[in-house]
Amino acid sequence: MRPEPCILAFDTSAAHCAAALLSGGRVVADAFEPMEKGQAERLLPLCAEVMARAGVAWGDLDAVAVGTGPGNFTGVRIAVAAARGLALSLGVPAIGVTRLEALAEGLARPVTVIEDAKRGEVYVQRFDAGGAGVAGLRGAGVDLPDGAVTGSAAGAGALPPAMPLHHAIAVIAARRFGTEQPRPAPFYMRGADAAPPSDPPPVILP
Repeated sequence: MRPEPCILAFDTSAAHCAAALLSGGRVVADAFEPMEKGQAERLLPLCAEVMARAGVAWGDLDAVAVGTGPGNFTGVRIAVAAARGLALSLGVPAIGVTRLEALAEGLARPVTVIEDAKRGEVYVQRFDAGGAGVAGLRGAGVDLPDGAVTGSAAGAGALPPAMPLHHAIAVIAARRFGTEQPRPAPFYMRGADAAPPSDPPPVILP
């Protein structure tokens, strides 16, 4: 049996900066800071603080995990660029996890994740014992699948997440560790809500 990996997971897909360190099969340190802007400057120092609390150095990491959205256009790009850069510099894999996958983690299947996508639309993805269905973007008023639901737009009776988003990203990444994974990329289901800022966003390498 292979040893449990040490994984640093982080997410800036919404108005927050969050990081979690998973080691020995459990989250041993984490941090979550609400913020509307400034994630690019805060992300790596926050990660360093989380690791320091657990007594883990950068060289101890076996993988980096990142939330790939859907979410804030610039925030997702910040986290993905950071994950790719860290993975390259440390010589470890980077594992991407979508927000929808993370919200379903730990809940009994089948369950449908329904997340607010703004503009009168929702992101929808169903998860059952056989795996994940295809994620889609739908009008908020359309009929949705019956059964258990979770997510910010799931309405009354929605199941709460089984764990914080950044914890779920770490747990899913640990399960995928050791298998071939594509390099993380932003999980966009439509274009940006607004024009790009005047400052150029982080470059996402192909």
